Amino acid sequence: MPLLHCLLRAGSVLAAGVAAAALIPSATASGVTTDPELRDVMFVGNNWAGTASIVDARDPAILKSGIDLIPDKEQEMRDITRNPLRLITFTAVRVGPGQGHDQFVDDMFSTKDGRFLAVSRPSFADVVWIDIAKAVAGRRDSIVAEQPMDGYRSDHAGLSPDGRRLLVSDSVERQVIEFAMVDQTLPDGRSVKMGDRLRTFESGDTPHENNYTPDGRRIFHASIGSAYTPFDGPAGDWTKGDRWFEIVRNDDFGIDQRWDMGKELAEAGYPRMSAAVRPMAIAPGERFVYFQVSFLHGFVEFDTQAADLNGKVDYSTGKVAEPRTGAVTRLVPLPNRVPKMPITEYVNDSAHHGLSIDDDGTTLCVAGTMDDYAALVDRATGAPTFFDEATTGHGYLKPYWTTEGLDDTCWISLSDSDAVAVLDVDAKKEIAYLPVGDHPQRVRLGTVPRSLFG
Repeated sequence: MPLLHCLLRAGSVLAAGVAAAALIPSATASGVTTDPELRDVMFVGNNWAGTASIVDARDPAILKSGIDLIPDKEQEMRDITRNPLRLITFTAVRVGPGQGHDQFVDDMFSTKDGRFLAVSRPSFADVVWIDIAKAVAGRRDSIVAEQPMDGYRSDHAGLSPDGRRLLVSDSVERQVIEFAMVDQTLPDGRSVKMGDRLRTFESGDTPHENNYTPDGRRIFHASIGSAYTPFDGPAGDWTKGDRWFEIVRNDDFGIDQRWDMGKELAEAGYPRMSAAVRPMAIAPGERFVYFQVSFLHGFVEFDTQAADLNGKVDYSTGKVAEPRTGAVTRLVPLPNRVPKMPITEYVNDSAHHGLSIDDDGTTLCVAGTMDDYAALVDRATGAPTFFDEATTGHGYLKPYWTTEGLDDTCWISLSDSDAVAVLDVDAKKEIAYLPVGDHPQRVRLGTVPRSLFG
């Protein structure tokens, strides 16, 4: 196990020792609010700055930037510096996945009523719920709830379609933690408050992305292993740990299916590829999943219902045997514009990091991270349309996330350009380019009260 992962893992082990539905405005299946008192917005988190921007989701314009999501930084840093173990792991996050920077904002989701924003903060190893109105006003008392991870880094989150539950990847502890997103009464009659911890499910090393199905019954989840170590390529693959792609039942957090995608790729004729599933896009109907893997310039198509290619159970992931269904059906390559760059220089092993699909399921939106481009890719043919400085006149440096927006748009965070680009998927053109702050990463659709900005 690499030294950096050992430090984070060791720190975690040593450190261990009514109803809300009435409060949740109605929404469509895609999460768009139907409440006239609410406004659809995109939240853009700046990972290194610890701030966020709120952007109008329908007419892309910044409503407010520089919103402080770490108003407690001074207290957090005092606590960290007084605890040698926390200081070690805090520093490990900085020199490892943070690329020499602290990671203050990874993921965020708003409550359905637009009043609160849940934020995972990797360097502080926590998740907080922030009063949006107070944060917009610059008040330092905006945090209304806070929960620590069991380990020493938080990461991706996921919000249930009904807005009642929040998943946060506990990056070091091989688990995903579920929290109450709002005050609510559970099926067993217990009352819980916003931020209360509820359940966990098992993951592999370095839990990563969490995606609920539209009906909320299943969760598509992947772990990426030790992506921040220098032992890259096939020769160092064994050092990366367990990297699993799994479908989790939401009712009991049991594992429906779990695959090792490195082995599935090899079975499909693509040997010596990474098993680390990075961002994923789930096509309508949930049969086909598209995903990026470490070091790949392009993406993979995986059919969850196809028969296993060789009809044998060849491996197990933990205590779960290889499923009898599930097969790689296509690998879609995209241009590698940095062929001479050593893969050890890829950001946390990501050649590409950012993938989403439009509501019709016909076009994929790709962040070509190390290649400094974004692409809209026809799902049927694999034909790409590229967006970069040459085609748009704007910098597209290290795009690091894509998400589907309203009205057939794709929103792309351009981490080294400190900007967000908005693409019209149907017209295949850039319709907005917005400076947002230091190292934008996650972009999420949410709501705020209309009264907040007049």
